[in-house]
Amino acid sequence: MFPHRPRRLRQSAPMRNLVAQNRLAPADLILPVFVKEGAALPIDISSMPGVQQHSMDSLKAAAHDAVAAGVGGIMLFGVPETLDAQGSAGVDPNGILNVAIREVVAEVGNDMVVMADTCLDEFTDHGHCGVLDDAGNVDNDATNEIYANMALAQAEAGVHVVSPSGMMDGQVGVIRDALDDAGYTNTTILAYSAKYASAFYGPFREAVDSALTGDRKTYQMDSANRTEAILETELDIQEGADMVMVKPAMSYLDILRDVANMSPVPVAAYQISGEYAMIEAAAANGWIERVPAMLESLTAIRRAGAQNILTYYATEAARLLA
Repeated sequence: MFPHRPRRLRQSAPMRNLVAQNRLAPADLILPVFVKEGAALPIDISSMPGVQQHSMDSLKAAAHDAVAAGVGGIMLFGVPETLDAQGSAGVDPNGILNVAIREVVAEVGNDMVVMADTCLDEFTDHGHCGVLDDAGNVDNDATNEIYANMALAQAEAGVHVVSPSGMMDGQVGVIRDALDDAGYTNTTILAYSAKYASAFYGPFREAVDSALTGDRKTYQMDSANRTEAILETELDIQEGADMVMVKPAMSYLDILRDVANMSPVPVAAYQISGEYAMIEAAAANGWIERVPAMLESLTAIRRAGAQNILTYYATEAARLLA
């Protein structure tokens, strides 16, 4: 009476594994890390249990741990001691992020992809992703000029991938031209193409000691909008993006699917700080099982179309998947 019984394919773990339509692999994962200038020891981030602002030594140790687990990439964020209106520390060859790039590339650059955030929000005293004009608005074109110099500084430090995340119009083209003109034609660009103004970024702002007041809704995307993500992604690809990203992941799986369906280049998604914090908080209260929830969340992001996933769980998940 029932010749087709899908339940037959769910009766054991080996059977479920045999017919699984989506799989996670350690090499799919990218570990975001924070390095704090002047830190002698790592500093715990209260809203992200298990995540730290690294010292240079603990950063290198974390990079080696990620390599040992088979993680595919590492994304570096710098937390400087001194901020200014121009985000000067982000361009300084001796700034914390560029020093960290050199150190990490020297340690693991032959074993994993080293990426860096190419944005000013960690470096400005106002906390915005770009410089401000006289009216207090983010100046798109002036910001792009600084992004180009920031990308050059990162390329000179040896980074494999620059990652413009500020959502300035034209940022990818300006960076691509600057890199090519300086001879860095092989430096890859991972564009944060569909980055939404989200309420789930709060823990990240603690992680980078953000000075932001207000919000970034004038340049990050509106959570109500869907098709705009395709336009943003198309523009970035036309300007030379080698990879594109959707951020956040959890509340934007529909956007991720849309982008994956149209993109001719690899698509990444970022499981952001708030997503991580919610899993950790619920698990700490005994409301969910931590490891199954972690792996399920990552599988959902993969199922929606992400080829790569930035996640603070990268090293732990990679060990479980090995």
